[in-house]
Amino acid sequence: MEYNLADVAARIQDMREILEISEEDMAAYCGCTVERYKEIELGQVDVPFSFIQRCAKKLDVDLITLVTGESPHLSYYSIVRKGMGMPIKRRSGFTYFHLAENFKDKMCEPLYVTAPYKEEEQNAPIALSAHEGQEFDYVLKGQLKVAIENHIEVLEEGDSIIYDSSHGHGMIAVGGQECVFLAITIK
Repeated sequence: MEYNLADVAARIQDMREILEISEEDMAAYCGCTVERYKEIELGQVDVPFSFIQRCAKKLDVDLITLVTGESPHLSYYSIVRKGMGMPIKRRSGFTYFHLAENFKDKMCEPLYVTAPYKEEEQNAPIALSAHEGQEFDYVLKGQLKVAIENHIEVLEEGDSIIYDSSHGHGMIAVGGQECVFLAITIK
């Protein structure tokens, strides 16, 4: 299921209004200006996955509820078969599959990620984002260049990294091919 940004934005706005949280409070919590926040709520601009995560935390709902409009319902265990995670499109070219969409009260968000190799990114600064918690990334295939503020690391197949995700971080595929990795964001 691929989600529609306008639907996600409408759910965020509805939840914010139900909880009587001001646009100013949401903007401050999410780390953006009020003007930018209003554009996001209107579905006029694309937002990083980490922004939706922050909204979910502030609104005290599961991330999946904002993305799909449905609440996760499994509490004992949940299986996602190969290639069957919930597709999430957030960053140009990157594909994400959420691997626990039906499990409620998650303490982490497990994602199967494919980063495309783009020649134009190879010598450009890596775009950074930040969110609360920690993130664990494990490379399954290819090479991943990870920037954590001014630190740069290149990970190979089988390598992993864990970091405080409140620091700016970003990544790109290097080595001439796409990179497939597991990204687990920990609340």
